[in-house]
Formats: sequence, C-alpha cells, structure tokens
Amino acid sequence: MGRQNKEIPVYVFMGFLESGKTTFAKETLMDRGFTGGAKTLLLVCEDGEEEYDLEALKKANIYTEFIEEDQLTTDHLLDLQDKYNPEQVMIEYNGMWKLDKIFEIRVPKGWTVVQVISFVNAETYDVYSQNMKATMVEQFNSADMVIFNRCDKNSKIPEWRRSIKAVNRRAQIIFEMKDGSIAPETNEPEDLPYDVSADVIELPDDDFGIWYVDASDMKERYDGKKIHFKAMVFRPKQYGSNAFVPGRFAMTCCVEDIQFVGFKCYYQGAKNLVDRQWVDVTAKIGYEYYPDFEGEGPVLTAEKVTLTSAPDEEVVYFS
Repeated sequence: MGRQNKEIPVYVFMGFLESGKTTFAKETLMDRGFTGGAKTLLLVCEDGEEEYDLEALKKANIYTEFIEEDQLTTDHLLDLQDKYNPEQVMIEYNGMWKLDKIFEIRVPKGWTVVQVISFVNAETYDVYSQNMKATMVEQFNSADMVIFNRCDKNSKIPEWRRSIKAVNRRAQIIFEMKDGSIAPETNEPEDLPYDVSADVIELPDDDFGIWYVDASDMKERYDGKKIHFKAMVFRPKQYGSNAFVPGRFAMTCCVEDIQFVGFKCYYQGAKNLVDRQWVDVTAKIGYEYYPDFEGEGPVLTAEKVTLTSAPDEEVVYFS
C-alpha cells in the first residue's frame, strides 16, 4: 500500500451546498490544461445540485469515487490509492463535516495538500454567517483561496473581504459576478468608516477591528500617517520598557473566539503603563518586519499617550 514515493498533489474544494464548488471542480477537471491528462482521483463527499458526467470524466483520465463521512479513513484512502494509483487527487469536501477529519487523517504516502479553495454563495453568505459562523470561520482559516460567486452590485464586498482577512491574512479572495466576470479590487478608502485622508485619522471606538485589518493589508494607505484612537494596554515582556501594544479584544466568530489584537507601539513612557489600562493614543504609523506577518506589518510610534475611560463597548468586530 502507498507504494509510490513521488509527491501526489491533493486539491481540496470546500463550501456549503449551492456554493459553486462542484461547478468549479467540473470546469477545472475538464480543462486539460489543469490536469494535463494526468490520472486523477476525484473524491466527492456530497451530492450537490450539479452532477458529474462520470463517463466524460473517465475519458479525461479522471476517476470518481463518492464517499460517506464514515469512509473518510486511512484504510479506505489506502484502498483507493491501490485501486487507482492516481497522479493527483481532488476532493470535493462536505461543508458540514468537521475539517479535522481531512487535515488530521493519515493519508497515503506521497499525498500532499497543495491548495485549499473555499467557495461562498454571495446570495446566502450573510445568512450562513449569522447561523454557522464558527463553521465558516474554520473553513476560511484553512483556505489558500476564497471565491465568492453570484455577486451583484448590492454585495457587501469590502465588508466580506475584511471578515476573511481578519481570520486568514494570507488568503487570496476573489469575487465573481453573476455574469461570470471577476469584480475589480474594491478595497478603496471611501469604503472605510473613517477618513484616511485627514491629517490625523480619527478612529471611532467601534472601528478598531476594521482599521487593524486594513492597516495590515494596505501599507501604501497608512505608512507615515498619524492616527488617534482609544485602546487597552498590553505590555509583552519581550518589548522591554519602551514599547507596548495598544489594542482591543475582538470577536472573529463567537464568544469563545475572542482575541486581543493590536500593533507594537514605541513609547518612552511605556514602563509607567499597566496591563488593561485604557489609554488615548496619538501615534505615527510605520512598518517593520513581523514574524507573525511573515513580512512587514504596522508599527506605531506614540506622540501622546494619556489615561482615559473604557469605551461603551469593549469588544470590537471586523465589519
């Protein structure tokens, strides 16, 4: 079993019913430029509205297996490996199954997940997000690419983009319109709830999460700008006496998923601050290398820091 030593790339398509992943998988599979005629094993974990033409796929050297949740086991995958001896594997994963089933399972030797794509139906995204946010966040967190399809002029593209970036900074995000065209980049200053063109950006208390995501992603928009905001003090020991993190507790999906977010801030008076104090900060935004960012990220240099009272709502959101 698992006799091959060469790498077998595995592509995973995730999403809920009617999210468009089956259609995308069909188009991708039937494009000989993608498969290159290589022997491909397609594992389908659910029955969507779109159905595969199994004979047409077989003619393209693509072999389909439909599997139930209890079949997603190491032994069954080894059996399929021996049966088909594929050169690559594509998995249409059931959006209702726990992701750890596929990412923690011991796969046949050589199988390597090279790309995870999450599909979202723009028409139902808000409803799913409200009722199944934890499940959706789990999918987005694992994705290399997130594709929103069936978008229209009323789609809240800037807000949706920020919500994905909040949980997965590295994900590529694509918005496909109903006519099949790709929406242009829409992360524009006018989409923000504050004025980035002001001499000093006045950041409303509720919009800290939006700024945190946007500043992480748009260096050209913020580098060298000044900003004024209210935040909670956090003093990591490794920052010493001349820096702290002014940040906020933010919720990405549920109460259990609240995390503290903020950027390093150089301030000579940091040694006089105490964790969880609330401060009013005026600072200049710059950028330096962050291991967590795997590249450059925002860093602040404080011009003024004063103690203040807590905001009405201490937890912020990313939309």
